[in-house]
Amino acid sequence: MAFAFPDSFRFADSHEYANADGELVRVGISAFAVDQLGDIVFVDLPEVGASLAKGTSFGSVESVKAVEDMYAPIAGEVVQRNEAVLASPEELQNDPHGEGWLLVLRPSDPAELDSLMSAEAYGAKVNAG
Repeated sequence: MAFAFPDSFRFADSHEYANADGELVRVGISAFAVDQLGDIVFVDLPEVGASLAKGTSFGSVESVKAVEDMYAPIAGEVVQRNEAVLASPEELQNDPHGEGWLLVLRPSDPAELDSLMSAEAYGAKVNAG
């Protein structure tokens, strides 16, 4: 199965995405990662106001198969978390690039986005396989 990814998104090797929206950045996990996990039963996210360092764990997603840590694709402060996904983890499965987003960050350094893979590069990586 080939996956398509929104052109505006940037991706980390660990399958998280960052999508800049003005001064803020929406963070989630890719459709590929969601597909690999299977049925998602629980999502753990940090509180609003938490500071995240790039590459550090910011929570976990639990499926019937495994529990996987999620890693911050960029550094920043959590300004919003998706309460709908916390209440209904299946939202993450249904629309990971849309309504299934996880966090909104105020980036410490917006230039960190440039270090992430383009949607095209990420797609080539995960679809090669």
